[in-house]
Amino acid sequence: MKRLRVAIDGPAGAGKSTIARRVAEALGLLYVDTGAMYRAITWTALQEGVDPSDAPALAGLANRVHLELRPEGEGARVWINGRDVTPFLRDPRVTRAVSAVAGVPAIRMRMTELQREWARRGGVVMDGRDIGTAVMPEAEVKVFLTASLAERAKRRVEELRRQGHACDPDQVERELAERDRADTARDVSPLVRAPDARLIDTTGRDVDSVVREILTLCRPFLRGEGE
Repeated sequence: MKRLRVAIDGPAGAGKSTIARRVAEALGLLYVDTGAMYRAITWTALQEGVDPSDAPALAGLANRVHLELRPEGEGARVWINGRDVTPFLRDPRVTRAVSAVAGVPAIRMRMTELQREWARRGGVVMDGRDIGTAVMPEAEVKVFLTASLAERAKRRVEELRRQGHACDPDQVERELAERDRADTARDVSPLVRAPDARLIDTTGRDVDSVVREILTLCRPFLRGEGE
């Protein structure tokens, strides 16, 4: 069933991107990292000197920039105004500002429109924070990944160091806690588990075991059941 839609939500550092990419590869579906879209807008705002707390300016930015997702392999790269900005999306400055930018209603509405275009095509594994509730509420498979704050902070520190960024582990944990608060408290499409989403705690678990669990959830639909 190549039109299968898989929605994977959860807080920062829960393993969404890695696991979603692996699931998409195993199923032969397109992987869409919606967080990268918000990071791309955030990076653009920082490059143009737009304050991440200036909602009107960010709304104007969302309406005038051209954002594309271009499939590459099992995933997609993010282009802004004809430039591939994917290499810049994990910059710590972007990480610190993205939650504020993503909470702006105009930004959220524009990104959701683009994400729904991908969802309508089917054959997609999409991860984010509101995929199962706002973007693909009709997805055949919904998963909500979580992990302890300490575990998520440890993963983020390892990721940043692999990318060559110096970081303070305590500061990373504080920033994640603040990101959780902002994501769950925002008025538009807050981070929340869909009622029909499978809750999977990834604390202490390896990626392979989580991927296998999600693939098991997908199997009935791949056999044509549950349609």
